Amino acid sequence: MRVCLVASNRYPVAEPFAGGLEALTHHLARLLVARGHDVTLYAADGSDPALPVRTLTPAVFRPTEVSMRDVNAPAEEWMGDHHAYLDLVLDLVRTGADRFDVVHNHSLHHLPVAMAGLLPVPLVTTLHTPPLPWLESAVAVSGSASEFTAVSECTARAWAGTIEARPVLNGVDTRAWRPGPGGGPVVWTGRLVREKAPHLAVDAARVAGREEPYGLVAAEAMSCGTPVAAFGRGALPEIVAEGTGVLCAPDDVAGLAAAIDEAAGCDRRAVRRHAVRRLSAERMVAEYEQVYASLAHGEVAA
Repeated sequence: MRVCLVASNRYPVAEPFAGGLEALTHHLARLLVARGHDVTLYAADGSDPALPVRTLTPAVFRPTEVSMRDVNAPAEEWMGDHHAYLDLVLDLVRTGADRFDVVHNHSLHHLPVAMAGLLPVPLVTTLHTPPLPWLESAVAVSGSASEFTAVSECTARAWAGTIEARPVLNGVDTRAWRPGPGGGPVVWTGRLVREKAPHLAVDAARVAGREEPYGLVAAEAMSCGTPVAAFGRGALPEIVAEGTGVLCAPDDVAGLAAAIDEAAGCDRRAVRRHAVRRLSAERMVAEYEQVYASLAHGEVAA
């Protein structure tokens, strides 16, 4: 199929990834090409040149000095985002049917969703975050013109009051994250922000008599055969299966300390097998291929 992928215009799709959105888009573009699809990725300048990238930066647009003196004028960065996506969507309106069978939108901008009804090819939008007000607005005016997927069942539930989205669980490169010998310290996984609770992980590690926090993704750790001990919130209950780790009640430091000791007894080979079967980028791409095929044939993704 001829697939158009739309990523962020701010953050390059290249390692080190700015976040899960860029990592997912990189895996998707790379594996779709390997599986024989004709792919074009619109992404920020500096994206991996090994991918079929077109820079998501139109001709420089600078509002006039007079217009930016208006008290309601937006920030220049906002205008840059607006102009980049407006230019792309209008180009797809004009020529998309000649070049693509499906457009897969991974941006967090409202214009691809709001203008989906004008496109001559079907558009599917992946929801990477809980609801955002500008995306809710775009869905309200033209949500039925686009199909939606979500990176987890948790994210799909968060959007349930606004739109129905098919969960397609994020995948990781299980060939890059290989099994290790295991043993030794505890590793904290996640982005270093307060809502990820690294401070509580440190407290729990101290209670358990271990401490070694570090920022990695849980699925990547499991791909290495490392079992997970974590608070049972967000998408973690979808990722951590029985025998591959232990979840406890959110913010329960004592419970997390106990989970650390229990998870240490998991069979690392079973953890790795689960990651390859359930958490791989290959599995994720195969599910997206099903979504593309249903859209290309005028069906609704189920």
